[in-house]
Amino acid sequence: MADDSNPDFSGLGATPEHLKFDETALTEYMTKHVEGFEGPIDVKKFKGGQSNPTYLVSTPSKKYVVRRKPPGKLLPSAHAVEREYKVMTALGGQGFPVPRTYALCEDADVIGTPFFVMDFLEGRIFWDASLPEVQKEERKPLFNALVDTLADLHNIDYQAAGLGDYGKPGNYFERQIGRWSKQYQAAETETIEEMDALMKWLPTAIPSDDATSVVHGDFRFDNAIMHPTEPKVIAVLDWELSTLGHPLADFTYFLMLWHFPPSVRGGLMGRDLEELGVPSMEDAVERYSKRTGRGEIADLNFCLAYNMFRLGSIVQGVYARALQGNASSPEAKNMGTQARMLAALAWTYAQKAGA
Repeated sequence: MADDSNPDFSGLGATPEHLKFDETALTEYMTKHVEGFEGPIDVKKFKGGQSNPTYLVSTPSKKYVVRRKPPGKLLPSAHAVEREYKVMTALGGQGFPVPRTYALCEDADVIGTPFFVMDFLEGRIFWDASLPEVQKEERKPLFNALVDTLADLHNIDYQAAGLGDYGKPGNYFERQIGRWSKQYQAAETETIEEMDALMKWLPTAIPSDDATSVVHGDFRFDNAIMHPTEPKVIAVLDWELSTLGHPLADFTYFLMLWHFPPSVRGGLMGRDLEELGVPSMEDAVERYSKRTGRGEIADLNFCLAYNMFRLGSIVQGVYARALQGNASSPEAKNMGTQARMLAALAWTYAQKAGA
């Protein structure tokens, strides 16, 4: 839950020396492989903590985005720009709002690492879910657009879209609970009773509805580009964590923003939603359920408990690494507090689900 969503990310900065590449080689590649491309190019790097370096490539008539693997030795499954290209291209073909993709280059000799080229889209990115930049009456329609877009993603027939091999269908919760339990145990620094209780209870309470859809994995306001003036999603970004999984895991991850304090990703916990003109979590659930044809979501409390447990495990990992580096780091202490807070919150939802 370390908050890397810095608003500066939307800005551009000078490219650090180790992330520069041969711009002539990129121009030659785009001339051959990108329909309608004409140089010369001007390259600037987007700021921010994304793991895949991302660049704005401007020409006299058009702007493109190049997303590449970082240089250096990488874990085999990390920084998979090929997967991002595949899912965005497939979803674009189904009419889902993603930037248009043009070409994937897997030849590391061109600019040093594999990369892909997509459209640059002008629009709004909101970093704070209370949407302070817009008028009160504009907020609910923006939330509704985001919920509708996630429902539309989960409604896509992934087989028909050519994504049948994009992940393992089925048993998603079982696999994820096993994975995050192992990760947590490897990073454990103290006994958190609620985490121990969750690791025992979650595998016994997995929903019988074993649905599968494309899941985004990190769906939130700052991973979507909104139309410059309308309440409409024009592109969903950052597909690095996407796979085939359970749609309710993806949807309830989005619902976490109602449970985060304002200091974490501009969360809504403790805010006066009516005063803000923001829908309640129940409103979002009802809207999603109608659009996906699910009816009532009986497993909502289980799913919220699972997502908070998953985040608790991620945060515990960050805490353990911070302690190894510098035990007095204020960030490390904060992460330890967050892990305990998430575990306690997860357990309250587990109890609501019958634990």
